[in-house]
Amino acid sequence: MLIGELAKMAGCEVETIRYYEKEKLLTAPDRSPAGYRHYRSEHLGELNFILHCRSLGISLAEIRQLADFRADPTLACEEINQLIDRHIKSVHQQVESLRLLEQQLQVLRQRCPQASDAAHCGILQTLVQAAEGEGCACHDSERSS
Repeated sequence: MLIGELAKMAGCEVETIRYYEKEKLLTAPDRSPAGYRHYRSEHLGELNFILHCRSLGISLAEIRQLADFRADPTLACEEINQLIDRHIKSVHQQVESLRLLEQQLQVLRQRCPQASDAAHCGILQTLVQAAEGEGCACHDSERSS
Protein backbone atom coordinates (compact mmCIF):
# COMPACT_ATOMS: atom_id res chain seq x y z
CA MET A 1 0.00 0.00 0.00
CA LEU A 2 1.08 3.60 -0.52
CA ILE A 3 1.62 6.14 2.25
CA GLY A 4 -1.79 7.77 1.76
CA GLU A 5 -3.52 4.42 2.13
CA LEU A 6 -1.54 3.64 5.28
CA ALA A 7 -2.38 7.04 6.73
CA LYS A 8 -6.08 6.53 6.02
CA MET A 9 -6.09 3.05 7.53
CA ALA A 10 -4.30 4.27 10.68
CA GLY A 11 -6.30 7.49 10.94
CA CYS A 12 -3.28 9.78 10.88
CA GLU A 13 -1.59 12.26 8.58
CA VAL A 14 0.96 11.33 5.92
CA GLU A 15 3.43 13.71 7.61
CA THR A 16 3.06 11.76 10.85
CA ILE A 17 4.17 8.60 9.08
CA ARG A 18 7.13 10.36 7.49
CA TYR A 19 8.10 11.78 10.90
CA TYR A 20 8.00 8.36 12.59
CA GLU A 21 10.11 6.95 9.75
CA LYS A 22 12.63 9.76 10.12
CA GLU A 23 12.76 9.10 13.88
CA LYS A 24 13.28 5.40 13.09
CA LEU A 25 10.21 4.38 15.08
CA LEU A 26 8.59 2.98 11.96
CA THR A 27 10.52 0.49 9.84
CA ALA A 28 11.54 2.03 6.53
CA PRO A 29 9.39 0.61 3.73
CA ASP A 30 10.61 -0.73 0.44
CA ARG A 31 10.59 1.78 -2.40
CA SER A 32 9.53 1.40 -5.99
CA PRO A 33 11.95 2.32 -8.79
CA ALA A 34 10.08 5.65 -8.94
CA GLY A 35 10.77 6.22 -5.23
CA TYR A 36 7.27 5.55 -3.89
CA ARG A 37 7.10 3.97 -0.45
CA HIS A 38 5.38 0.59 -0.37
CA TYR A 39 4.02 -0.43 3.02
CA ARG A 40 2.98 -3.86 4.25
CA SER A 41 0.51 -4.90 6.93
CA GLU A 42 3.43 -5.03 9.40
CA HIS A 43 3.86 -1.28 8.97
CA LEU A 44 0.21 -0.73 9.88
CA GLY A 45 0.76 -2.78 13.05
CA GLU A 46 3.85 -0.76 13.96
CA LEU A 47 2.09 2.51 13.24
CA ASN A 48 -0.99 1.57 15.27
CA PHE A 49 1.30 0.57 18.15
CA ILE A 50 3.06 3.97 18.02
CA LEU A 51 -0.22 5.89 17.73
CA HIS A 52 -1.75 3.99 20.63
CA CYS A 53 1.29 4.66 22.82
CA ARG A 54 1.14 8.36 21.88
CA SER A 55 -2.56 8.44 22.79
CA LEU A 56 -1.46 7.36 26.28
CA GLY A 57 1.06 10.20 26.43
CA ILE A 58 4.04 7.88 26.11
CA SER A 59 7.08 9.72 24.79
CA LEU A 60 8.93 8.78 21.62
CA ALA A 61 11.94 7.68 23.67
CA GLU A 62 9.70 5.40 25.74
CA ILE A 63 8.06 4.06 22.58
CA ARG A 64 11.52 3.17 21.28
CA GLN A 65 12.14 1.18 24.45
CA LEU A 66 8.77 -0.55 24.18
CA ALA A 67 9.43 -1.33 20.51
CA ASP A 68 12.68 -3.03 21.53
CA PHE A 69 10.72 -5.25 23.91
CA ARG A 70 8.13 -5.87 21.22
CA ALA A 71 10.89 -6.96 18.84
CA ASP A 72 12.30 -9.41 21.41
CA PRO A 73 9.39 -10.90 23.36
CA THR A 74 11.74 -13.16 25.35
CA LEU A 75 12.94 -10.19 27.43
CA ALA A 76 11.60 -9.83 30.97
CA CYS A 77 8.86 -7.25 31.35
CA GLU A 78 10.19 -5.72 34.59
CA GLU A 79 11.60 -2.75 32.68
CA ILE A 80 8.27 -2.27 30.93
CA ASN A 81 6.55 -2.17 34.32
CA GLN A 82 9.09 0.38 35.57
CA LEU A 83 8.61 2.51 32.45
CA ILE A 84 4.83 2.54 32.93
CA ASP A 85 5.21 3.21 36.68
CA ARG A 86 7.36 6.26 35.85
CA HIS A 87 4.74 7.37 33.35
CA ILE A 88 1.97 6.99 35.94
CA LYS A 89 4.01 9.10 38.38
CA SER A 90 4.46 11.75 35.69
CA VAL A 91 0.71 11.76 35.00
CA HIS A 92 0.01 12.23 38.72
CA GLN A 93 2.37 15.21 38.76
CA GLN A 94 0.63 16.67 35.71
CA VAL A 95 -2.77 16.23 37.37
CA GLU A 96 -1.53 18.06 40.46
CA SER A 97 -0.15 20.86 38.30
CA LEU A 98 -3.50 21.13 36.53
CA ARG A 99 -5.35 21.25 39.87
CA LEU A 100 -3.11 24.10 40.98
CA LEU A 101 -3.69 25.87 37.67
CA GLU A 102 -7.44 25.45 38.11
CA GLN A 103 -7.25 26.99 41.60
CA GLN A 104 -5.21 29.90 40.26
CA LEU A 105 -7.70 30.51 37.46
CA GLN A 106 -10.62 30.36 39.90
CA VAL A 107 -8.94 32.97 42.11
CA LEU A 108 -8.30 35.08 39.05
CA ARG A 109 -11.92 34.69 37.89
CA GLN A 110 -13.15 35.92 41.28
CA ARG A 111 -11.37 39.22 40.63
CA CYS A 112 -14.10 40.14 38.15
CA PRO A 113 -17.41 38.74 39.45
CA GLN A 114 -19.62 40.78 37.12
CA ALA A 115 -19.52 42.01 33.57
CA SER A 116 -17.76 45.33 33.21
CA ASP A 117 -15.68 47.16 30.66
CA ALA A 118 -12.03 46.22 30.18
CA ALA A 119 -10.86 49.33 32.04
CA HIS A 120 -12.50 48.01 35.22
CA CYS A 121 -11.92 44.29 34.72
CA GLY A 122 -10.33 42.82 37.84
CA ILE A 123 -8.85 39.94 35.87
CA LEU A 124 -7.10 42.23 33.42
CA GLN A 125 -5.91 44.53 36.23
CA THR A 126 -4.46 41.57 38.13
CA LEU A 127 -2.64 40.30 35.04
CA VAL A 128 -1.24 43.77 34.29
CA GLN A 129 -0.11 44.22 37.92
CA ALA A 130 1.67 40.86 37.82
CA ALA A 131 3.34 41.81 34.54
CA GLU A 132 4.59 45.00 36.21
CA GLY A 133 6.15 43.02 39.05
CA GLU A 134 3.43 43.52 41.65
CA GLY A 135 1.90 40.68 43.63
CA CYS A 136 -0.47 38.36 41.87
CA ALA A 137 -3.62 37.17 43.63
CA CYS A 138 -3.80 34.02 41.56
CA HIS A 139 -0.26 32.98 42.48
CA ASP A 140 -0.72 33.82 46.15
CA SER A 141 -2.92 30.70 46.28
CA GLU A 142 0.09 28.70 45.04
CA ARG A 143 2.17 29.79 48.00
CA SER A 144 -0.55 28.95 50.53
CA SER A 145 -1.16 25.45 49.08
